[in-house]
Amino acid sequence: MKKILLSASALLFVVTVMAQENINLKMNLERNKLYRLKSVTEQTVTQTVNGTQQNVESKVDYTLSLKMLDMTPDFMVTEVRFDTLVTNTNTMGKTININSAVEGNLQSSETGDIMSCIMNRLSKNALYVKMDFTGKPVEVVNAKLLSDIILKDTASITLTEPTASAMKKQIAGTISDNTLKTMIGGFTWHLPGKQVSVGDEWKISDQINSGGMLLAITTTHHLDGISGNNANITVESSIKAAENAVPIQSGGATVTYDNLAGMSKSNLVIDIRTGLVVLGKAKIRISGNLSISAPGFSMQMPMDINGETTVTALK
Repeated sequence: MKKILLSASALLFVVTVMAQENINLKMNLERNKLYRLKSVTEQTVTQTVNGTQQNVESKVDYTLSLKMLDMTPDFMVTEVRFDTLVTNTNTMGKTININSAVEGNLQSSETGDIMSCIMNRLSKNALYVKMDFTGKPVEVVNAKLLSDIILKDTASITLTEPTASAMKKQIAGTISDNTLKTMIGGFTWHLPGKQVSVGDEWKISDQINSGGMLLAITTTHHLDGISGNNANITVESSIKAAENAVPIQSGGATVTYDNLAGMSKSNLVIDIRTGLVVLGKAKIRISGNLSISAPGFSMQMPMDINGETTVTALK
């Protein structure tokens, strides 16, 4: 009888452990509760032009607030706000500072002041986003209205050509539906949206526009283990130019980047109860050659991009 009881206890222990090793890993936000996340990226871009190495160093600091307003069987309706949008860039000693906390000025001769104005407007307006249970932003419902508000007087930009046209194009791209979804997805889109077990893997494929380059990213997530309310996940991404990538047109030159490729590796801690990141740390490297051509001119420009991103949940 004692042996039978011991066997039954052992079986119960195994069943309990197995139950703990299986989780329903999806977005599960409490209605109208505010969640806040912070992302900090530090990146160095090294370019070699005519044998001379040029470095561009940047630090990007974004804070996002997220609130679930409603839910259907297929998606959530969320209110998203970018509370702070700060970018500091140093290009060979020349610095550009963009900060959503200041109003900026569209009529300024400084591009940092112009972009600060745009980011200030973005930070003051809510985005209403349909998001599925993997954390993927499916649609920014008010994207057109938001674009109209932010772009309403960009015709007043006083920069000389061709800088003015390039700036207006950059602004439009910054607040496009796809760019906004990419910005939000960097905080939220990590989940399988279903029940998984320790050891399981799932893939996420996406295309993002980075500095005018359309990149295809395939990301593999591996559930390493469960600790209390946290899921520990390792993530590896392969990065390459998208097959449908359109060359960049800049100052009369055509820039192609088919040769670029890279990898990203990260570790994520996800709160099982909400599906949101508790802590995420990633390292990325992309390298290759840019092909630059214009009438009577062509060259190859080696490029190497190294960056680190940390995402944390804010109380």
